[in-house]
Formats: sequence, C-alpha cells, structure tokens
Amino acid sequence: MTMWVFGYGSLLWNPGFDAAEAVTATLSGYHRSFCMLSVHHRGTEDKPGLVLALDQAEADCVGVAFRVAEAEEERVLADLRARELISSAYLEAHVPLSLEDGRVVTALAYVINRDHAQYCQFDLETQAQMIARSVGGRGPNPEYLYNTAAHLTKMGIDDPDMDWLVARVRALT
Repeated sequence: MTMWVFGYGSLLWNPGFDAAEAVTATLSGYHRSFCMLSVHHRGTEDKPGLVLALDQAEADCVGVAFRVAEAEEERVLADLRARELISSAYLEAHVPLSLEDGRVVTALAYVINRDHAQYCQFDLETQAQMIARSVGGRGPNPEYLYNTAAHLTKMGIDDPDMDWLVARVRALT
C-alpha cells in the first residue's frame, strides 16, 4: 500500500523528507487548531507554546497530501514518529483524504488526543500571548506560526483566525 502523509501545520513547510508527490488535499471531520501545548519543540514546561493539531469538528481541513517513495517509507515513518510522537498528545491515525485531482487516498495524520494534558482550548488573544513569548527546541513559536500562515497563503487557503494571530503576534513581538 502506498504511504501518504497529511500535512496541515509544520509539515507543510518542513515535511522532513522529499515527497514523491505533493497534492492539495481535504480532510473532512477535522479542523486545524492551536489546541496543543508545546513543551518540547516550540515551548517548554515552564512556558508552553502552542502548535497546531487536527481536532475533530464539523469542518474541513485543507492541507497537502505527500506521497512517500516506497524505498523511503520505513525511514520516513520512523522520523515522523520521533518528531510527532515525542509525547502522547498526538495520535497516529489513517484518514481518508480527497485530493484536488479527484483521487481519494488513505493518509497518515497526527490528530490531537483530547484526553492528554497537552490538549487545550484558548481564545485567540490567549493564543497570541502564548505564541509571542514561547521558544522551544525547534525555535521560536512565532516562527512556526509565520511559516505555517505563509504556506497557507501561498496555497490560497483562507484562514481568518491564522491571519488575526499573525497580525497580533507581530504586534506583540
């Protein structure tokens, strides 16, 4: 079976592998949300940042489906697990994606575990305050926000909340 990976956050701009194919894709039943406290990559235990996760909702999330070359599948899966499963806040799921060219594929995606301590729901102002001040092992939290927002814009994906957060975090920093 061909391995596909769904990118909706940092995987959009830093998948960590060279994709054999990359296609705009839609996942139904989830939305992209800053609902995960980042205590490793973009924050610390003392000053957690926020990163995106797929959270169940009556919504669609548009991102990128990356097809992994068969010879790379084992390495890519190991790398993704080391990166995404650093805590048990994400659950590894196989989800159906609708590709922009009409194909439907099953892809690996990392969705939030709502029962995990890192799951959170904050208003936009609180999100902006947290993102503006947080830095983790992979760098400043604002960088994560800006890179993700820039790639969504480049793809023509409208996300008013993301746009508001970018403007507010820029004002705070």
